[in-house]
Amino acid sequence: MLGELGWVLANAELPRVEVRLPRSLGERAVAAWERDGNEGPLDPESYEQRVQRHRAGTLGLIGLSIVNGGRWEGDEVVVGLSPDLIGVAVDASDDLPSREPPGQVNSE
Repeated sequence: MLGELGWVLANAELPRVEVRLPRSLGERAVAAWERDGNEGPLDPESYEQRVQRHRAGTLGLIGLSIVNGGRWEGDEVVVGLSPDLIGVAVDASDDLPSREPPGQVNSE
């Protein structure tokens, strides 16, 4: 059922959300967009490989959004992102080894 709900949401016209990202993450997203992806045809891939490819593509699209409409403000970049890109990024955060925000030290 969640997949069906996702399909409906993916086809809905949703507003962009303006977010602030640390400059270092914004620069890495732009670099992902600008990298040469001329690797030729892909071999059949596992589910995990497809997820990694999809996440890499999402990172590149966030970089494109920054290139096309981001504003660099000091140590941050402000950019409008579609909710689907935000959702993929939030899902990817579940795989981080630590739940601390980037740049913060775990005090344990």
